[in-house]
Amino acid sequence: MKARPLSITIIGWLFMIFGSIALLSGLLPLTGATSAQLIAEFKTHWMVHLSRLAAIVSGLFMLRGHNWARWLLVAWIAFHIVVGALHGWLQLLIHVVIFSGVLIFLFRRNASQFFAPAESQRIPTNP
Repeated sequence: MKARPLSITIIGWLFMIFGSIALLSGLLPLTGATSAQLIAEFKTHWMVHLSRLAAIVSGLFMLRGHNWARWLLVAWIAFHIVVGALHGWLQLLIHVVIFSGVLIFLFRRNASQFFAPAESQRIPTNP
């Protein structure tokens, strides 16, 4: 198995931790809610909960070397750039800075080698 770069380990864990904290902070206030309140909550905020779950999933599967998880994280951050733009210039700037930093580390040579399929998994090409 290929060695996981430290940057991928840090990014993966950060997104799993912050995604978990955000998901729990959104769901814990609902512990005493009735069924009707829960249904109303999930109808109105399902995209928020799904976004937080996507952060956790992408972090977890990036640690396992799945390339699709790296692209899920890129899409997740790109989505947050749009959300940040809706909240003002400062939020937009913060998300662009985070996105730029994460992109640099996700697509460095050692990270790309980590996410590349093993030789036994590559599809052969005809000469």
